[in-house]
Amino acid sequence: MRLLLVEDDELLGDGIRIGLSQMNYTVDWLKDGQSALVALRTEHFDLIILDLGLPKMSGIDILETIRSQGNTTPVIILTARETIEDRILGLDKGADDYLAKPFDLEELSARIRALIRRSAGRADTLLSYKNVTLDPAAHVVTLDDKAVQLPRREFDLLHKLLENVGQVLSREVLMQSIYGWEVDVDSNALEVHIHNLRKKLNADYIKTIRGVGYMIIKSETDE
Repeated sequence: MRLLLVEDDELLGDGIRIGLSQMNYTVDWLKDGQSALVALRTEHFDLIILDLGLPKMSGIDILETIRSQGNTTPVIILTARETIEDRILGLDKGADDYLAKPFDLEELSARIRALIRRSAGRADTLLSYKNVTLDPAAHVVTLDDKAVQLPRREFDLLHKLLENVGQVLSREVLMQSIYGWEVDVDSNALEVHIHNLRKKLNADYIKTIRGVGYMIIKSETDE
């Protein structure tokens, strides 16, 4: 799951990035509003963690701009501003949730999972397809009720595919989702991860759409 963190406080931003990365999120971190707006116009993120008091462009201005452009990516505001008026303003401008500093990273992670679940239109906390179940909170995958050990990238890739059953996801979107702006990634890394998932989960339903990307086909029970 790829997150965009927009926070100008070096110490706090680095702590959030490291903490969420250890929880198996892919976190890209920017420190000013203008850079964030450029990234949001050109790349795909699953969720935005947004400070309000940013240099060059405020968090509120970013919210107004992306919502006016039709960008529906879930947004969690992180701010030291604790007045009711500030919270109302942020929510009215398009934020989905609000977390006052200081906060607990476990709570932030839980709010991220809840927003991703709601944005996908799911009520269940688990993702299931045929005989495979993925638990985002516990970071566990089971096959026929038996745990299957998946490295972080394979888990993230399966999570992304299960969130979008029946939809073709481009190679670019999948690579961004599991690697973000990480450098020195092998050109065939995605294909290796797909191969491993198919082998470990007997997942012949992960289909290659030549020249486009990959998808999990809908089963008859999904219709």
